[in-house]
Amino acid sequence: MRDKRDLLVGGSQNPMEMNILIFGDIFGKPGRRGLQAWLPELRKETHADLVIANAENLAHGMGVTQTTLQECLDAGVDIFTGGNDMWTKPEVEMLLASQSQRLLRPANYPPDTPGSGYIVLEVGTKKIFIISLLGRVFMQPHLDCPFRTADNLLKKYHAQFTAILVDIHAEATSEKVALGHYLDGRVTLVYGTHTHVPTADMRILPQGTAYCTDVGFSGPKNSVIGVDTNVILTKFLTQRPKAHTIPESGVVEMNCLHLVCDRDTGKALRLTRLYREITF
Repeated sequence: MRDKRDLLVGGSQNPMEMNILIFGDIFGKPGRRGLQAWLPELRKETHADLVIANAENLAHGMGVTQTTLQECLDAGVDIFTGGNDMWTKPEVEMLLASQSQRLLRPANYPPDTPGSGYIVLEVGTKKIFIISLLGRVFMQPHLDCPFRTADNLLKKYHAQFTAILVDIHAEATSEKVALGHYLDGRVTLVYGTHTHVPTADMRILPQGTAYCTDVGFSGPKNSVIGVDTNVILTKFLTQRPKAHTIPESGVVEMNCLHLVCDRDTGKALRLTRLYREITF
């Protein structure tokens, strides 16, 4: 195994700072293998207090299973957010019902949907509130408004949290940017997942919320957002369906955000992109 590190910023050992790592969509076996190879070391280097990853593509690029979830838990992920493609494996409802799995589905699904769209995690003596949301622009299914869902959760759970983190799993960059500004000053971080392509707009918004439109995925680099390039080219050229295959050898790209926030107030201090390529 050969690896190449393009971007990596060491974590702060400042006792007044909290370090949180956020991975976007972990795509199939290549993404899981990359996570297993990198995350244990990365947690130590960044002094990470918490690791979050999006789980909707864990099982061969579509859905999540007990086995694939456990691999990522063992690698060091603490909590999983969800998305529209997480429902393709029948066992997902059981996984959502199990609190030990720490698997979220988007909070703006109908109220009788299995599982929860949010969680409160205790990190040491601090409470971290994590919300998973699904966008509506160009997306299926068409769910409740993510803006109003976030409003309702922030009003209902008005307890003092050290930090509030929001995953907006959405297609349209405009919807993600708009949600970031809508929640600016009310949460610590708004970050996007789903499109698998990382954006270079890490920033602190005017009222203090950290923001990034898309973390990017962790999966095969020489692919079309995870799927074998020839398969996708054939679909575009013929306009006929073709079964997806995933490259399971070659270069895996790993995309991650490193959030540093004040340990007492949850105020966002820095948001940095971390990147590594690993060859299997």
